[in-house]
Amino acid sequence: MTPRRLFVLVLFAAILAMSLGPLADPDFWWHLRAGQWMVEHRLILHQDIFSFTRAGQPWIAHEWLAEVIFYLLYRLGGTGLLVLFFALLITAVFALLYLRSDGKPYLAGFALVLGFLATAPLLGVRPQMFTFLLGNLYWYLLERYRREGKWQWLVPLPLLMVLWVNLHGGYALGVFLIGVFGLEAVVECWRRRQEQEAYRYRRQVAWLGIALLTSTLAVMLNPNGARMYRYPFETLGSPTMQTYIQEWFSPDFHLSYWQPLAILLIATLLIALFSSPRLSLANALLLAFFCYAALRSGRHVQFFVLAAVPVLSAGGEQICQKYFPRLATRSEARRGQNALAVALAVVLGLALAGRYRMVLRQQEISEREKFPVEALAWLEQHQPSPNLYNTYDWGGYLIWRLYPQYRVFIDGRADLYGDAFIEEFLSIYRAQAGWEKQLEHYEVRTVLIQPSALLAQALQQSDAWTKAYEDEIAVIFIRR
Repeated sequence: MTPRRLFVLVLFAAILAMSLGPLADPDFWWHLRAGQWMVEHRLILHQDIFSFTRAGQPWIAHEWLAEVIFYLLYRLGGTGLLVLFFALLITAVFALLYLRSDGKPYLAGFALVLGFLATAPLLGVRPQMFTFLLGNLYWYLLERYRREGKWQWLVPLPLLMVLWVNLHGGYALGVFLIGVFGLEAVVECWRRRQEQEAYRYRRQVAWLGIALLTSTLAVMLNPNGARMYRYPFETLGSPTMQTYIQEWFSPDFHLSYWQPLAILLIATLLIALFSSPRLSLANALLLAFFCYAALRSGRHVQFFVLAAVPVLSAGGEQICQKYFPRLATRSEARRGQNALAVALAVVLGLALAGRYRMVLRQQEISEREKFPVEALAWLEQHQPSPNLYNTYDWGGYLIWRLYPQYRVFIDGRADLYGDAFIEEFLSIYRAQAGWEKQLEHYEVRTVLIQPSALLAQALQQSDAWTKAYEDEIAVIFIRR
């Protein structure tokens, strides 16, 4: 085995190890409960059953297939299997990104690790990972079609769209990618209209147009039908979500975990500006658009990584070939390296197994640090009267632990609750004027929040409420 192959082995073992981590997304738990309900009832949820504030109202379960997968994996192997499955899925994303990159293995590997670190805050057991994978796969297929001109590369696109639209609302990325590559083909067709091979570009425009039309029509093949056409735009247009939900905030480069993104941004833009030859029109447009999107919202960083890593690795290869040609020479296998590879593979396997066991041990600790585990045990034992007012980030965990005995006031399904209700929830949480009447309006009898919340201080001073339980994570108040 050559040093290059050893490098690739270590590279993807490292990516797999870094992808293993405790469940951290607070929304995971309501996804899991929704998946359980749909598997047990063999129905797709179309209305809310988990909250008392929106009970019976229409709900677009746009991630229903991802939620079913969550629950089936959980039923088969618990949180450990879920963590392992998504770590492998994330590794597959970066393996495909590696295939899209030049400068293999060293420069592509460097760009890949930087891209992984840039998007690491967003990775985990989340439906968004399906969009990360399928968006990358769409990009790969479109690039292969542009390079080879074979229409067969476009055939999977509408088929993948049927899967995508049932896994996650990010399916619109696929339609957007086809549109950008189609625009590039139209421009090339016009530029080369007088050339002898102009028919080749006209054919590309036609095939991409067919792919765009069939993929757009494929969006209809979901339990919510044509309503899914509107869903991405309704989510992107929500001012409350972008104002109050951290994932929608712009990356704060004062925080250490966003520093790799800053490095990736600077390095990629410098490469894009000064490398030769210039980027293709589609790649330039996508790089610029996703750079803007990533700076506007941390949620979109993963799309910038898909655009930036191939640009960075290709530009780095050009620089190395020009200034450091010896680095580009191919190394040959030497005696004893195959034995070294086997030994290294064994060591990496043991290290990954150790990392996996450590993650499993950390899961319970992580839950106790992030969620009111002891407070929920108290609720289950004493069963105070509903309705229950709860913190936003705890809603999903409460759905998993307490439904159907208790229904939540709010959870991470911001699209269900809407801007006006989220503002109302926040006014109560901040103990703003009229909070008592708002709790009375919703007939709230029990409150579960953080001890540091302004509402906790207001309830402490109110004669209408009594503190029933408190620990470092949570406090419970009951109406007298």
